[in-house]
Amino acid sequence: MKKIIVIAFALISINCFSQETEALLKEAKNFELKFNETDALAKYKQILVSEPTHYKALQKATELSCNIGARIAEKKDKRLMYESALSFANRAFQVDSNNANSFYLLSLVSGKMTEVEEENKKKVAYVKDIKVYADKALAINPSHGLANFIEGKWHYEMLTLGWAKKAAVKVLYGGLPDPSMEKCIEYLEKCRKFEPYFVLNYLTLAKAYKEDDKAVKEIEILNSLVKLPKRIFDDAAYIEEGKKMLEAEK
Repeated sequence: MKKIIVIAFALISINCFSQETEALLKEAKNFELKFNETDALAKYKQILVSEPTHYKALQKATELSCNIGARIAEKKDKRLMYESALSFANRAFQVDSNNANSFYLLSLVSGKMTEVEEENKKKVAYVKDIKVYADKALAINPSHGLANFIEGKWHYEMLTLGWAKKAAVKVLYGGLPDPSMEKCIEYLEKCRKFEPYFVLNYLTLAKAYKEDDKAVKEIEILNSLVKLPKRIFDDAAYIEEGKKMLEAEK
């Protein structure tokens, strides 16, 4: 009888946790739809208190921490937010190390850490990790749009970094492929195919075509960009930047 009572209590507890989690997920999504990323992040963190291995909450907490951190002016506070994102990404990887998303999240955060890391050796290690983790994500799922974006952005940023930084990466981490604008555009175009409403990809792709002296393609992408719906807080700024680029080409 005791065992039956214990099992019944456990099932009731699990059901209550499930209902609470579903309610919190809905609240978090509603905050995201209102572009209130801070409150959305708080809801996902709340889920992780009771369910530390909830994969979706870990993924969203990683992505939102990156988004919010990018808008923080104070470098110390920015670093804290990015380190929090790194912690969430590592936890997501521990939950499911065979998921392309897990490698994508590690790649995403590695890119953010390059913005705040002051020690040169660690910074170039993060530069390497961006590429390595994105490669692993695409090895699992070649159609992962966001991993394709990060691959393309890696090539773009390596090509537009100062020569000293590029040389440091090559010296410390031999074997990485040389950056290529052709590969950059190839990856970004794949992202456009798999993530047709991802605004930042269009903006980065337009800049890549501009860098590659392909004005017709640049304008084509910009014309598509300015018509895209705003899905996250930063999209308004990206679309505005696209409009200014388009105006400059007229």
